[in-house]
Order: sequence, then structure tokens, then C-alpha cells
Amino acid sequence: MNFFELFQLPVAFTIDNNKLEQQLRQLQSQHHPDNQSDNESKKHAEKMSAVINQAYQTLKYPDSRASHLLELDGQADNLSQSIRDLDFLDKAMDFRIELDEADNVGLTALKPRLQTWLDELSAQFNQAYQQQNWTQAIDFAQKLKFLVKIDKDLAKKVDELANSQNDDDLYV
Repeated sequence: MNFFELFQLPVAFTIDNNKLEQQLRQLQSQHHPDNQSDNESKKHAEKMSAVINQAYQTLKYPDSRASHLLELDGQADNLSQSIRDLDFLDKAMDFRIELDEADNVGLTALKPRLQTWLDELSAQFNQAYQQQNWTQAIDFAQKLKFLVKIDKDLAKKVDELANSQNDDDLYV
């Protein structure tokens, strides 16, 4: 299924996040099971709700959006291969070590660095995709997947540190 069509977005790497959010709300209300009168319609609405949520999660993140674009173009076969760029892996591992050792101040400094790196890779993917340079597009999509995972881990660590500080306030 083409998730871009479902959300009435152009098939492109760069998307309007506000429109994505608006379409999500519109589709959710349109296909909500509570808005259906009979069991058959409710079952269909439940299936559509699951598809809508999957599509939203896919389009929301640059790595899964890139993978989806490659799938639509029949170019996703090599996405599961290992990253071969040792310099990238070395830099990513160094970043991961910094993340693991970071306190609140360190995390604050890591977030913009990671965002810049994600933005650069996104631009590189977009260019390779538009030029139909599938080898490079696949390489950048794999790297995006790696960095988005680090980004999610960074967000998780920020939340954990914030919650642990809030817990400490309870005992003061």
C-alpha cells in the first residue's frame, strides 16, 4: 500500500509534517470504529485504523519514510544488508559512547549534533533518491535507520534523567 496516497501527500521524501498530522486526525475520525453502526463496518474500521497508524509511523520518521519510498520503487531488497561505511560506523559508535556516558548537560549538547547529522543524511538520501541512484539511496537509508535508533535512545535517556530528577524532588 502506498502510504503517501493514503495520507494524500506527494510521493516524496520531504513532506509537510503539519499536513501529515492533519490527515492523521481526519483519517482517524473517518475510520474510527465507534463511528460505525454494524459489526462488519466496525471490523473494517479497526483494520483501517491499524493501517492508518502504521502509515503514520512510517511517514513520520525519515528512515522508515526513505525505506517506504525505496519499496515503492522496487529498490528495497538490499536495505537489510549491513552498513559497509566503516568511517560512518566508527563515528556512530563514538557518538553512542558519548550518549551512554552523558549527563543532562552532555545530552543537551548531543541533541543538536545528532539532528544536524540526521538532516545531512536526509538531504543526501533525498538527492540520491531524486537522481534514482539506488545504491547511494539505500546506503543513506540504512544510515538514517541507524541514526534514528540513536535519536530514539537519546530521547529515552533524556526522559529517564528527567524522571529520576523528578523522583529526587519527592524526597526533599
